[in-house]
Amino acid sequence: MTDRRKFLGAIAGSFLATPFATFAQQQSAQVPRIGFLGSESASNQAPRLEAFKAGLRDLGYVEGKNIGIEVRWAEGRYDRLPALAAELVNLKVRAIVASGAKATVAAKRATTTIPIVMETGDAVALGVVTNLARPGGNLTGWTFFGPELGAKRLELLKEAIPSITQVAFLVKTADPPSALQVMETAAKTLKLELPQFPVRGPEEFGSTFAAIATRRIDAVVVQGDTMFAVNAKAVADLAIKHRLPSAGIVEFADGGGLIGIGANLLEGHRRAALYVDKILKGANPGDLPIERATKFELAINAKTAKAIGVTIPQSIMLRADRVIE
Repeated sequence: MTDRRKFLGAIAGSFLATPFATFAQQQSAQVPRIGFLGSESASNQAPRLEAFKAGLRDLGYVEGKNIGIEVRWAEGRYDRLPALAAELVNLKVRAIVASGAKATVAAKRATTTIPIVMETGDAVALGVVTNLARPGGNLTGWTFFGPELGAKRLELLKEAIPSITQVAFLVKTADPPSALQVMETAAKTLKLELPQFPVRGPEEFGSTFAAIATRRIDAVVVQGDTMFAVNAKAVADLAIKHRLPSAGIVEFADGGGLIGIGANLLEGHRRAALYVDKILKGANPGDLPIERATKFELAINAKTAKAIGVTIPQSIMLRADRVIE
């Protein structure tokens, strides 16, 4: 009798276990998954990812409970982005958050149906949309004044060191013609020469700075490119070694650059969560207006200023949001 009861109990248990397992699988399948595609690295962009997650938490989303996040990092290697974007598409994520211009372009090329929430520079100049108010298609998100910020870095360098006449422009890839025109116009207005120095990879940093030093150029402005962001400290160290005042994105100052100015990217990533929420609730991304950044941050590295023998004017120091000692 005992054996018979055990046998019947085992059968009953198997019948009961199957529906519960199926139910659990169904519940897991119902949790929407969001892709996060980063041009840079986890160590470099972790605060931005966390800002996005914090924005989701503010809206009631808990990772692993009612939302899943699939993260892919390109580690500064643009050639990896198409495959990473394809991975997210194959996972059938409900939306892709594209962090950076190159990630945005890769995501747009990978899918015309999955909604894309971008964080990038000038989205119109980049060519991913033609209208910010009604972007159309499957793309929306947050953009900032990329070319104008580049011009502002030149202006700050000239204000900080009025004697400079030549500024080396470190570039990874050619910006859209409109972006380069903004930089050239700013240089002309400031009476600065702006020779370009293309850099294909970190292995060329040393030779590039040697060439800049040979030409006796006065300062360096760094393109807001992923490669330079990932290698901010390496670039800043070389600028300090050659006693060159330098300017770039905010993270560049954190890495040792003299001046850093840029949009508040953490705010942009936090706001990406609002777009994801609307999309999950049925909104068409093409109908969601693209926001333009309204918050910008100026950082001055006082330690670097001392190392290269530069005194930053009080007019700039008083405007700085952060002074790095």
